[in-house]
Amino acid sequence: MPKFIIQGGHRLEGEIPVQGAKNSALPILAAALLCEGESVLENCPALSDVYAACQILTSAGCQCRMQEHTVSVKAETLENSEIPESLTQEMRSSIIFLGAMLGRMHTCAVGYPGGCELGSRPIDLHLQALERMGVRIHEENGILYCSAPKGLHGAKIHLQFPSVGATENILLAAVLAKGETVITNAAREPEIIDLIGYLNSCGADISGAGCSTVRVQGVKKLHGCTYRIMPDRIVTATWLAAAAITGGTLRLLHTDVTSLEGILDVLEQMGCQCHCTEDSICFSAGKPLRAVRSLKTMPYPGFPTDAQAIFMAALSRAEGTSVFEETIFENRFRHVDALVKMGADIQTAGRIAVVHGVKQLHGAAVSATDLRGGAALLVAGLGAQGETILTEISHIDRGYDSPEILLSDVGAVIRRVF
Repeated sequence: MPKFIIQGGHRLEGEIPVQGAKNSALPILAAALLCEGESVLENCPALSDVYAACQILTSAGCQCRMQEHTVSVKAETLENSEIPESLTQEMRSSIIFLGAMLGRMHTCAVGYPGGCELGSRPIDLHLQALERMGVRIHEENGILYCSAPKGLHGAKIHLQFPSVGATENILLAAVLAKGETVITNAAREPEIIDLIGYLNSCGADISGAGCSTVRVQGVKKLHGCTYRIMPDRIVTATWLAAAAITGGTLRLLHTDVTSLEGILDVLEQMGCQCHCTEDSICFSAGKPLRAVRSLKTMPYPGFPTDAQAIFMAALSRAEGTSVFEETIFENRFRHVDALVKMGADIQTAGRIAVVHGVKQLHGAAVSATDLRGGAALLVAGLGAQGETILTEISHIDRGYDSPEILLSDVGAVIRRVF
């Protein structure tokens, strides 16, 4: 199994181009299934989750081709509405194909999705919304069989929680449905806005992107288009945290500053300096880093749960005490034991983690348990003294495109060993 060998204690300095957003690319790939003609998706990151999404499209009868960071999808004729269970177990976002297949084919069979084990992530909101749009659902041996024999129709849907996945599934099902669909308490994440941007470019009629109320007027058909995936704000946050823990200076290129306000605010509280243009960030670490009194994860525009572990790693070396409150997932502190093994001083109780900053972390043999927890250990290894051996890096490959190459180019000493 591949692993990262990291020699810590080296300042990061230089430029890093930010990859396309995983959490935008996956629902847009699912949306390509709705379109007649060819969709060309630029700035698509080379990730294992993206490859799995392309396999799902291929299994449905689409023609998929990836060259460098451009994916082309032709969905002229679809042959199969059953998503292979082996692929649903590879990534959580496989459930997003449910709305797209129902929208295009009016039928779908899918197993419960896999991905990172972050605690209970029920899909009840997805299924309840689809039922209101005319979908019949029954479960048999762990497989969900969904059909809309009379086609899908619009509905008024209020989400009890602004779920990103449920909002995406409703949008994908609604664009070809009869009539109007109104989603209230919709998720407002930038990746939702990007999905709506792609769908509207393909001929959809969606208004309210970025607002808590989104309206979808169903259309008869969609066409393909060429579309550029937005930059990845969580990857941006990861490289900023890596520069912070190593006392470095970085210029991040091709990023989206408008989606990073909550993250940049925390970095400024840590004593770091961020000079931003529309699509780049010049970053200098604070010396020493300062603790953040309270950091609470919230739906966008709050601090993202996906950045919680990464910033915990950086703040483990800050002066003072930082308090984290995780409100999205109940099992998102799985990285803590490994950070403690590396010398961090962290106590957890339920959804609260108290981080007392230490002067130094030390290298250790640790394993990634999930995508963002693995990224946190990567950041910690860069800022630690000595050698860190990081295993189970397949989790990291789900969200980061060749991180060892990018980091080596800005001064890190890291290599992938097979």
